[in-house]
Amino acid sequence: MADVYCSDCKRATEVVFDHSAGDTVCSECGLVLESHSIDETSEWRTFANESGDNDPVRVGGPSNPLLTDGGLSTVISRPNGVTSDFLSSSLGRWQNRGANPDRSLILAFKTIATMSDRLGLVATIKDRANEIYKKVEDQKSSRGRNQDAILAACLYIACRQEDKPRTVKEICSVANGATKKEIGRAKEYIVKQLELEKGQSVEMGTIHAGDFMRRFCSNLGMNNQAVKAAQEAVQKSEEFDIRRSPISIAAAVIYIITQLSDDKKPLRDVSIATGVAEGTIRNSYKDLYPHISKIIPSWYAKEEDLKNLSSP
Repeated sequence: MADVYCSDCKRATEVVFDHSAGDTVCSECGLVLESHSIDETSEWRTFANESGDNDPVRVGGPSNPLLTDGGLSTVISRPNGVTSDFLSSSLGRWQNRGANPDRSLILAFKTIATMSDRLGLVATIKDRANEIYKKVEDQKSSRGRNQDAILAACLYIACRQEDKPRTVKEICSVANGATKKEIGRAKEYIVKQLELEKGQSVEMGTIHAGDFMRRFCSNLGMNNQAVKAAQEAVQKSEEFDIRRSPISIAAAVIYIITQLSDDKKPLRDVSIATGVAEGTIRNSYKDLYPHISKIIPSWYAKEEDLKNLSSP
C-alpha cells in the first residue's frame, strides 16, 4: 500500500493495487484512480505440460546484436521423452535445411563461451571476444586459417583489452589443440585486420607483472600474507630496469617470496603454477637479486633472511 492523492477525498490516501484487474483503488472512498495499468514485475507462472517440470521461465535467451536475427530465430527440437524418429526424420530435416547465415557465428560464439568458462573469465571478456571475431569474420579473410587458433586469439586480445590478461599458455590449454605458435600468428593477423578496418593502431593494453600475481599465488596455495608481500614486491620491481617479460618477473618474485616463507615451494612447483620454464625463472631471479633488499617488503623479511637466500 502507498499514499496517492485522491480527487474525491481531496487528500493523499492509502491505495490498494488490484493486480488481477490492473486497477489502483482508493482505500477510503473506493474510487478507481488508475485502471488497466501494466504490471512490470516478474511473472513466475509455469505453463509446462509435464507435471514434474517446475521451471517458471517463459522467455528465451537474450537477443544478440551480433547475429542477423538477434539470435531470436525458432529452432525445432525434440520434446522430452519422445523416442520415435518422427522429428529427426521430418521436422528435424526441415530444420537442417533452413538456411541460417549465422550458423558459423553461433558455433564460434559457443566455442568462445566454452573456453571462457574453462578459464573462469567474466562475461564482458567473452562478449568482447565475440565482437572481435565478428569483425574479422565480416571481412571474409579468415577462411582457410586455423579456426581454433583464430577463436583463441580473439579471446587473448579481449583479455588484454579488458585489463585481465591471460598468458598464451593459459589460452592454449583451452584452445582445442591449437599451438602457441598458431595462436601467436592468429593474433598478429587479427590485429592487422582490425587496424585495416579502423585505420589506426589497435589498443591492446599494457601487461604488468601484478596482473598475474593473485592467480599464480592461488595456484600455489600461498597464504594471504605471502600474496600481499608478492604483490608489493612486484610493484617495487617496476621501479628498476629489469628487462624480462612481466610473466617471468612475476614467477621470479613468487619464487623469492616462497623461499622466505616457512612453506617453501620448489622451483618446479612454481614453474608448473606460473607456466614459466625453470631456466627462465632462474635468469629472472638472477636479474632481481641485486635489488632484492629494495623489492621485498621489510615487514615480510628481515635483512638476515635476505642474506640467507641462495645467490644466483
